[in-house]
Amino acid sequence: MKSHFKFNKQERSGILFLLLLIILFQGIYFFVKSQPFSNKNTKVILNEAEQAKIDSLKIVVSKDSGFKIYPFNPNFITDYKGYTLGMSPAEIDRLHTFRKTESYVNSAKQFQEATKVSDSLLNVISPYFKFPEWIDKSKPSVANKTNTFPNKIVPSTQKVIKDLNSLTAQELKTIYGIGDKLSARIIKFRDRLGGFIINEQLYDVYGLEKEVADRVLKRFQILNQPIITKININTASTAEIAKLVYIPYKVANRIVEQREFNGRINSFDQLLEIDGFPKEKLDRITLYLSL
Repeated sequence: MKSHFKFNKQERSGILFLLLLIILFQGIYFFVKSQPFSNKNTKVILNEAEQAKIDSLKIVVSKDSGFKIYPFNPNFITDYKGYTLGMSPAEIDRLHTFRKTESYVNSAKQFQEATKVSDSLLNVISPYFKFPEWIDKSKPSVANKTNTFPNKIVPSTQKVIKDLNSLTAQELKTIYGIGDKLSARIIKFRDRLGGFIINEQLYDVYGLEKEVADRVLKRFQILNQPIITKININTASTAEIAKLVYIPYKVANRIVEQREFNGRINSFDQLLEIDGFPKEKLDRITLYLSL
């Protein structure tokens, strides 16, 4: 025991110096921690001009990252979709709270009222808003115009809207730009999904150009929502997850591996961390998944 506690003069000096250093650093730590400036809460107040600059920068960053905005229904914006559009978490939460009341925004103005987004951001993203045509009640109909001239016959130019989930290949081929292959591909894509939930899913059909899809949506819209059995990503097998057309089999397998490694998947945002996951389709994919 004596050999362990017997030190010469040089060793005792070294131990004493080490103790002094420890005491010195401890004193500095508690001194800094006790200072009032470390607990100050500062509020950042931005005026409208500064907020407009920030919104513009968000859009520039999203464009530089290769993210492309397609027409979409703003009622179905997910957290990831809202982030890529430049919305703040508070604005996204306001939209989700509004939607929980079983209400829908039917115009860009209503979207701004529900989310409180700035005018600059609204001007950038609102041209991509895609609403069903029959919700626009602000425009006077042909019938209303004829009331002023009861003796004048005005031909109606409004086209009949049919259900996108029940149309046939023959009806699709009446659209300019759609032949046998594209009509069959659209029907097959719809059947594999179990039915379209939102109109924007038509743009996901391989080989269907946007201009042609726009012509389809002028005559066909979703009138009846399909009954979808959502896939629980915390209990489904790789094969069951891969049945969803948006998720390749390899990615489905990685989802199962991550679930087994972490115990469960607690939010859809965790899917974005998976290699190969189609991030740009998250808003579509979550329509068919549950936790």
